Amino acid sequence: MPETTPPSPPNDPVDAARVTAPARMGVAPAAAPTAEPTPAPPPELPTAHWGPVHLLAVVVFVAGCWAAKELLVPVLLAVFLALVAIPLVTRLHRWHVPRWIGAFFVVFGGLALAVTVSGQLVAPASEWLQKAPTELRQVAPKLRGLVRQVNEANKAAASVVSAAGAAPAGATRAQETSLQAKPPDVWSLLRAAPKLLAVIGAVILLSYFFVVYGLDLQRRAISLLPSRHQKRVTADILQTIEVELSRYVLTITTINIVLGALVAAVLVLLGIPLGDALLWGALAGLCNYAPYIGPLVGTIMLALVGVVAFDEPSRMVLPPLCYLGLQLLESQVLTPIILGRRWSISPLVVLLWLLFCGWLWEIPGVLLAVPMLVCFKIVAERVEGLQGWSKVIE
Repeated sequence: MPETTPPSPPNDPVDAARVTAPARMGVAPAAAPTAEPTPAPPPELPTAHWGPVHLLAVVVFVAGCWAAKELLVPVLLAVFLALVAIPLVTRLHRWHVPRWIGAFFVVFGGLALAVTVSGQLVAPASEWLQKAPTELRQVAPKLRGLVRQVNEANKAAASVVSAAGAAPAGATRAQETSLQAKPPDVWSLLRAAPKLLAVIGAVILLSYFFVVYGLDLQRRAISLLPSRHQKRVTADILQTIEVELSRYVLTITTINIVLGALVAAVLVLLGIPLGDALLWGALAGLCNYAPYIGPLVGTIMLALVGVVAFDEPSRMVLPPLCYLGLQLLESQVLTPIILGRRWSISPLVVLLWLLFCGWLWEIPGVLLAVPMLVCFKIVAERVEGLQGWSKVIE
């Protein structure tokens, strides 16, 4: 059996006493303290770094959207019309109505209702288009009555100028000529009619097929994703967009219909004929789809209606003032109460996005701007690395 050599005592007597004292008392010496392991730092989340490649990709994407606007605009309009119809079709499907039958009744029933309402508005609209040049020529004399003091000041200034040797008659004549409105080009409207009808037909058919086959298309597209996590996140994003955006578009549509009906009722009470009142109420409801820009256009439109329809200055200002009051009640009270803070987006971001989409796709872009911004907010809230953008636009 090999011999074991006892450990040599420490050289320092104090250390020897510390080691041998517990041994004499029958207690095992305490183990030397070990340093605690430092916890590993948490893994850093990947951050997006914008570089020249990303900026070039954004520029190429925007250029592609501008170049393909004739294809993208009908598709996006059909998608959002389908989002309005999906809740109604789902409700009918729960009542054991086949999906294709429910989609047929909802989509083409809505089309029939729109055609019926438009048919009631065709007569006053065509009448306004025919008499618009004559009526707009009468705007200037009526406005001169409203700004008589300004005209007197202009006359005083003109007398001073004429005393100095100038001849302002040419400027006055040019100003009166510029006030005359040009009649609309009817032939250009007729040439654009077949293309417009084709686009409307494509939007209606696409919206019908999106309602019927959109769910199967989503499932097949999600099944192509490689990982389960990506499938789950994508399914959650698509379901949230479908539910929340359908609710948003349907709510805004209901609010705008009520607003247009109230504007029409107020115009009838002010003495405007029923057909004209329905026309301007419908246009006011359509303008309200575009925040900030739409109410401004509606105010200018109803101000012209007041100037054309009435002769007294006190009655001229009533249509735009009533519209402004109803619009402020809707935007500041009703819409925040109904929608809550779920879709609270910065007004500056909304206005910049409206200007960008209007530059990119003109009037359809203005109508689609806010729903697209809502979709981006939904995506940014659920995709890792984009949560900061959802906070930026709030």
